Amino acid sequence: MRLAIFDLDHTLLTADSDFLWGQFLCQQGVVDADAYARQNLRFYQDYQSGTLDMAAFCAFSFKPLTEHPRAWLEAWRAAFVADKIEPVIAPGAVPLINQHKAAGDFTLIMTATNRFITAPIAERLGVDALIATDPEEVDGQFTGRLSGVANFQHGKVIRLAQWREDHPQTFDHVTFYSDSRNDLPLLEAADVAVAIDPDPVLKLEAEQRGWPIRSLRGH
Repeated sequence: MRLAIFDLDHTLLTADSDFLWGQFLCQQGVVDADAYARQNLRFYQDYQSGTLDMAAFCAFSFKPLTEHPRAWLEAWRAAFVADKIEPVIAPGAVPLINQHKAAGDFTLIMTATNRFITAPIAERLGVDALIATDPEEVDGQFTGRLSGVANFQHGKVIRLAQWREDHPQTFDHVTFYSDSRNDLPLLEAADVAVAIDPDPVLKLEAEQRGWPIRSLRGH
């Protein structure tokens, strides 16, 4: 079976779901808006430059999950997906996923953004599975700690290998779509690497390596 893997932020979406979630929490008055917005922007800029401290970011982004009842978190998340995510789904995202599914491929989103935020987004996009950074839960409550390996940079290679060990299917061909320099380790490991609306570093890498460069943004 063939495996089609998609990055989420700035690939299937035209924006970053983690950053948008931080903005949403500020707008809802869930966090100290000024301080949180400054930190959120700093981490986002670090991500874009390839220098993100993932452990520090997880501690920052998981903290609000520990401070509110699960029912409130899920209600906020539903509003977030409807109001903030729906408008930033790239026009070509669902058609590309559906093209792979029609060909009999298994479709998988791999994202550094945490599973709480991205699970309903993956469901909305119609993929078969999701690998995300996992916040630890104990008895249904978030602890603020990371569970396992963060699904970021080389961590995506590790997490994919773990996932393949847990699934009985034999995947004899892997295609990976991404926009980001942060995904170079998994792009290099894929049978086919496709740069989608790439950042400048990935664009240059793709040109040098002969990887296809595509846009899902309808232009």
